[in-house]
Amino acid sequence: MASDLIPHSPTEDEYKAAHEANAAEIDLNVAEPFDLFAGWLKEAGKKELNDPNAVAVATVDEDGLPDVRMVLLKDFDAQGFVFYTNTHSNKGQQLDQAGKAALLFHWKTLRRQVRIRGEVTRVSDAEADAYFHSRTRNSQIGAWASDQSRPLPDRFALEKKVAEMALKFGIGPIPRPPHWTGYRIVPLSIEFWRDKPFRLHDRVLFQRRSVTDSWDKVRLFP
Repeated sequence: MASDLIPHSPTEDEYKAAHEANAAEIDLNVAEPFDLFAGWLKEAGKKELNDPNAVAVATVDEDGLPDVRMVLLKDFDAQGFVFYTNTHSNKGQQLDQAGKAALLFHWKTLRRQVRIRGEVTRVSDAEADAYFHSRTRNSQIGAWASDQSRPLPDRFALEKKVAEMALKFGIGPIPRPPHWTGYRIVPLSIEFWRDKPFRLHDRVLFQRRSVTDSWDKVRLFP
């Protein structure tokens, strides 16, 4: 039965803890949304069991068909939210073609969400190089070995490619692949969502017409 797959409702203690954590309304007095996001991400880092920086990235293909997948946020500041990927992947191609994307953070333990929509730019080569060289050596080799999103005949073919790349680079430094870089989502809107009793949730939307404009703020009906 499909109903058997529906998660159980939280216990009274669980619900009380979440309610207390979200008791105060989201502050509309803050001028910028980034400090608010930083605070929420910091709390998530203390409460979420796995990958508090996990974020869903939504794009559209050339036919306008939506696509979404999880990635890991690697950096953010007032300029935008950054993650890294293979530019030849479906994700990379869609980001480059559309130049727009949406992000969704969902912190289940905190019962909070952040929704972001904005324009897409690539990070500088210097930024991409710095992050690439901070990765483990095996991850660097994997970036060269994987033809991301392309058909894979079997697992052995991937393992063979990894071995070939490891042999190619030996013990020397591994350069960043030309097809691997970071994407920055420069937000035009950021919505903060916080759980409230009886589904009367707290929602605050920051939005601006362009990346050079100041932010407008509004509280939304749940």
